[in-house]
Amino acid sequence: MNEPLRTRGPLWALYERVAMHVGLGSLALLCLFWLPFALLLHPLLPRALGQRLGRETISFGFRLYLRLLETLCACRFDLADIEGLRDQGPLIIAANHPSLLDAVILISRLPDAVCVMKASLMDNLLFGSAARLARYIRNDGILQIIAGGCEALGEGGHLVLFPEGSRTSHFPVDPLAPTLAMIARRAGVPVQTVLLDFSTAYLGKAWPLFRPPVLPLTVRARLGRRFEAPADHAAFTADLEAYFRREVHCPADTPHHV
Repeated sequence: MNEPLRTRGPLWALYERVAMHVGLGSLALLCLFWLPFALLLHPLLPRALGQRLGRETISFGFRLYLRLLETLCACRFDLADIEGLRDQGPLIIAANHPSLLDAVILISRLPDAVCVMKASLMDNLLFGSAARLARYIRNDGILQIIAGGCEALGEGGHLVLFPEGSRTSHFPVDPLAPTLAMIARRAGVPVQTVLLDFSTAYLGKAWPLFRPPVLPLTVRARLGRRFEAPADHAAFTADLEAYFRREVHCPADTPHHV
């Protein structure tokens, strides 16, 4: 998806700025709408019921959000490849991490997905209540992440992980952490790779939050190789990193590092 960037006229540049505010504002509004319900239901519902309701609501909300971006903000999402993963039992979904939209994209198609969140976001009023109801995993430490990930997989869910640990700084991928391999080894579940292709590096690590996108923004999620649970987490991590380096497509406005 390394397409040349289009030349923008002043009216289109204005539209891009308006679309940015529509996109960011609508996500905030969706979170605010669900906030009081998540706050109320978390202590009242049994854990299993609250977890299921929380995850399915977030997935539905993210799907609705992506539809809004397509309708109003000149975004195009090709996510057909990952639709079939929802019924395939426990899997670790391992994806590259070019943008803040990555988790939104994956969870929108995986209604029983759990992801690892920064502790600061889990404590955030806007995002934390929904994440706690869904029983997302805090990234307070590697042991907590491994235990929480294995628990989620043992319950039959999908664990969404970005093995780079944070958004990509040096494309195609940054060095991978061994946490994913440790979870896969301990849980004994396969790792399904997903390759996220963005037309530009919008909301990437070097893209400020309030810098307008270059529209139209096109995103495709491709199913990659499925790896069996590893016996050696160090060797597996090296193999996974090499695979991502071969297969990830860099956005058009980023240099390709090898």
